[in-house]
Amino acid sequence: MTNPPKGPVLFDLDETDSAPGPSEAPPVPEPHLEPPRGQAMQSVAALTARPGSALARWFWRLLLALVGTFASIAAWNVATGLIAANPILGYAVTALLLAFVLVCLAIAIKEIAAFSRLAKIDRLHHAAQEILADEDLAKARALTDDLVTLYKAREDTRWGRAQLAERRDEIFDAAGLVAHAESALLAPLDKQARREVEAAARQVATVTALVPLALADVVAALTANLRMIRRIAEIYGGRSGTLGSWRLTRAVMSHLVATGAVAVGDDMLEPILGGGLLGKLSRRFGEGMVNGALTARVGVAAMEVCRPLPFTAAPRPSVRGIIRSSLSGLVVTEKG
Repeated sequence: MTNPPKGPVLFDLDETDSAPGPSEAPPVPEPHLEPPRGQAMQSVAALTARPGSALARWFWRLLLALVGTFASIAAWNVATGLIAANPILGYAVTALLLAFVLVCLAIAIKEIAAFSRLAKIDRLHHAAQEILADEDLAKARALTDDLVTLYKAREDTRWGRAQLAERRDEIFDAAGLVAHAESALLAPLDKQARREVEAAARQVATVTALVPLALADVVAALTANLRMIRRIAEIYGGRSGTLGSWRLTRAVMSHLVATGAVAVGDDMLEPILGGGLLGKLSRRFGEGMVNGALTARVGVAAMEVCRPLPFTAAPRPSVRGIIRSSLSGLVVTEKG
């Protein structure tokens, strides 16, 4: 048995001379320090703008047809059986079934009318673009008549309709007539639609910042955007139903995704936060601000889609202006 060597033990460090030191090591990734990207609104856009496959559409159509057929047969058998066993109870159940069918027909008629009204708004929008391109005065006057018909039952457009009727025959320029119709009829509606956008942006920002539950921010953003788009359509005369609102939402989100507008950075929030402050905010609060800003962008796109006339005389609403007025109250900045 050998005795251990006495004295200090030396190690050869030649092979480790090239190893990196602590100062040269790469930084540890910190996901919580990454700037917020509005994940809730990104998810909403991906959900609503995703195109459905033809196979999936046929699946749901056939499934709905089968369920409706079997439900109708079962209800008929139950009603006839009750009539044979107990006439009074059978006729009472039959009356309830007929009432339910009538309600379903009324809902279907309402949805069809909503689609028709949205299609009319879209036709007016395209007609206005063609009139401005062709400078056709006769078509411009026909367009103003259609606008008056569209809003004749609206009390909030009575003053605008009177102004339009007063000067309609005095304007001999197609672009000027369309601009006058836009200023007289749509200016008050633009203010209402802008207030809806500001309220939705503020709601989405607040819920995202304060509710830490998983998927709660996505549900809140989706609900708020659906309600906002539906209200904007109603303000401009669309009166979209449930299916019409979903279709309109898909159209708006598809447009934003196609143009790459579902992204926002420090430059969008700079008017209310100041340069570089977004990265210094807490993660949840930053996500809330970004989601609110994206909601404002969706609202402006919805205004453009639902409006019966394009923005010509009136300036297009500024997304930054809406963000400043709707979200600035959520941030207290230091002055100095």
